[in-house]
Amino acid sequence: MKKNREFWIIVKDILSNETVQSLQIYKHHYGSNRYEHSLSVAYYSYKVSKFLGLDHVSCARGGLLHDLFLYDCRDSNAKPKNHIKEHPKTALDNAKKLFILNDIEEDVILKHMWPITFSKPKYLESFTVTFVDKYCSIKEFFDYTKYVLWNWYFSMLYIE
Repeated sequence: MKKNREFWIIVKDILSNETVQSLQIYKHHYGSNRYEHSLSVAYYSYKVSKFLGLDHVSCARGGLLHDLFLYDCRDSNAKPKNHIKEHPKTALDNAKKLFILNDIEEDVILKHMWPITFSKPKYLESFTVTFVDKYCSIKEFFDYTKYVLWNWYFSMLYIE
């Protein structure tokens, strides 16, 4: 990720935002926090959309903001009852308070949970971020599982 200067220029203002930085305190999928997850989604969405000739700027920015909700989704007292379906609306509301968004970025944030939410994405960029989000979530699961299994395996080697 460090090599792609254009990506970092596109998301610089978002990454420097205090609210976005606060996402680092929230655990997300398995071994990652919400900031790391969102950054991965943004970067891979940027790469895929650029390859496909889509609006890679909107994909990067929308991907970075897609999970901008400020509560612990693992805490049943803190999260809304229908978190899976409601958090895109919360993320969009939060993003609109902090940044000026275009139509594609709004659609990316609001529709990234399709098909769980029944609102189908309007733009190819939204589909791109939706699928990249699923890819990153699965990758985070397997990276974490591999980490846990390797630690278990090596701990078993040293049992006397």
